[in-house]
Amino acid sequence: MQIRFLGAAGEVTGSCFQVLTSNCNFLVDCGMFQGGREADRKNREALDFDVRDIDFVLLTHAHIDHSGLLPRLTMLGYHGPIYCTAPTADLLGVMLPDSAHIQEKESEWETRHRRREQRRGLVEEAPLYTVTQALTTLKRLKRVAYDTDANPHDKVRVQFREAGHILGSSFLEVWVEESGKTTKLVFSGDLGQPGHPLMRDPTPVEEADILVMESTYGNRLHRPMKETLDELAAAVTETMSTQRGNVIIPAFAVGRSQDIVYLLLQLYREKRIPEIDIYVDSPMALAATRVMLEHLGTLEPEATETIAWLRNGGGKPSVRFVQEVEDSIALNSIRSGAVIISASGMCEAGRIKYHLRHNLPRAECAVIIVGFQAGGTLGRRLVDGARTVRLFGDEVAVRARIHTIGGLSAHGDQAALLAWLRGLKRPPKQTFLVHGERSTRQVFADVIAKELAWPDVRLPEVGDTFDA
Repeated sequence: MQIRFLGAAGEVTGSCFQVLTSNCNFLVDCGMFQGGREADRKNREALDFDVRDIDFVLLTHAHIDHSGLLPRLTMLGYHGPIYCTAPTADLLGVMLPDSAHIQEKESEWETRHRRREQRRGLVEEAPLYTVTQALTTLKRLKRVAYDTDANPHDKVRVQFREAGHILGSSFLEVWVEESGKTTKLVFSGDLGQPGHPLMRDPTPVEEADILVMESTYGNRLHRPMKETLDELAAAVTETMSTQRGNVIIPAFAVGRSQDIVYLLLQLYREKRIPEIDIYVDSPMALAATRVMLEHLGTLEPEATETIAWLRNGGGKPSVRFVQEVEDSIALNSIRSGAVIISASGMCEAGRIKYHLRHNLPRAECAVIIVGFQAGGTLGRRLVDGARTVRLFGDEVAVRARIHTIGGLSAHGDQAALLAWLRGLKRPPKQTFLVHGERSTRQVFADVIAKELAWPDVRLPEVGDTFDA
């Protein structure tokens, strides 16, 4: 058996791992690279093998850095099944067509831009994939219930287990039979932080021969939730009551947007923030919220109670989901009192860039960063203190206050990841750390060696292949 690391090795995005055995050949995740000038090249050069040789795909969750190249896989000739949980399948019905729409629009914009800059010798570059290809991909989804066996091959058994990251997220327990021997592989996917306001805690894991483990926050601890909420409340209150500006929150449409709305409602109920108007400017966030409401049984029980309170609360605070482009543009005329939550979470695409262009130059406004910002992204430049940023070809001054609130991350911190690993009855024969920047992975590997004394912890790079 061999494991080939096709992405999320030495970086956070582009999750894709290939498992090759004498009996079958399958992928775990098929995610898009995000952030930095090289992302488009990486996405076009990914999947550099005959995809028709793949027997099946296992998907940990719906985030685009785990699922976003599935339509390209289809475009390149893959015709097999894609196994995932039911909530993940429903979310993909929203996210993959949206991603494809973005690819098409960015291709159109790039073509127009290049036509203006160079009228001769223009070579139009096709989108990474199309909406039609995304819709075709959705037909390949196979829904699997949590904690039940799936048999994508007669030599492979899989269980999807609660990861606590976003709706439908899972880690995978995979039993592979080869030459009369069964090897258990565990792919962590993205693990959530215990005590998350909406998501259930990750399920413990007890055994693994081979472990492919995320390390996104393996070098740090999140702030306690109480301190995090204090900071969020202070940032909102100062902006609304003292500065009289707007609050802009870049947030992934799936997971983080719902979290932020929930926490703002809780703070308002506790009279810790003033009356505000919450605008969720993302059609996909509305669709994802509808999916969440269809799967309330997978969430923490408090979520149902808060939804009932909001429905019976007389419209205070106001929560509005913005769909039409004209309504999104109208938000830019609001001078104060608005909390605008918009995708993308790393400020790389979508409507958030327009809201930043209108509010970053205003000292009375605030931008609240609530999630991980990969290197090379606009969000990372804001976190790192950039005085100006480029938006739509123009230099935009950064005068708004930038707040980074790490305690709201949907990723487990170092302590949470270690606690999950301690559930294993014995060390895996091999552990591979992925989904982390290079320095972060090394820190986490050192912590594992010190705290758990595991014998074989490896840091693969993209393209590496290991015998398992």
